[in-house]
Amino acid sequence: MQLDSPVPTTKTSAEQFTGDVWLDAIAAPREDGQRMFVAKVRFAPGARTAWHSHARGQTLHITQGIAWMGTRDGSKIEAHPGQTIYCPPGEDHWHGAAPDAFMEHLAMLDNADDPAMTTTWFEHVTDAEYQGGH
Repeated sequence: MQLDSPVPTTKTSAEQFTGDVWLDAIAAPREDGQRMFVAKVRFAPGARTAWHSHARGQTLHITQGIAWMGTRDGSKIEAHPGQTIYCPPGEDHWHGAAPDAFMEHLAMLDNADDPAMTTTWFEHVTDAEYQGGH
């Protein structure tokens, strides 16, 4: 058994996020064969990811606030604390906070065979894409 020391909160990159977003790593692979990565991610009102996809999919569990998530086909989901969203492998999507409330989620995903290929980042989500459907 191992008790981990807290890892400092990091501010995310402006290349991959719009607005203020902070990440706390919770779990990462430690031994051969392990793939799981978990992080607590906190978004300021209106903050969001850029378009991206994950090689092995991603699960998001909303813990606070209101989450918005969209896909390339224009679909958009609003999720609340206690709800979980699954993004299948290879699906381009974005997620972030509604414009008037902070949002926090747990992001859970498995690393690809090459960890550098786990997440593929694309362009920023436009204001029109972010607002679409609401």
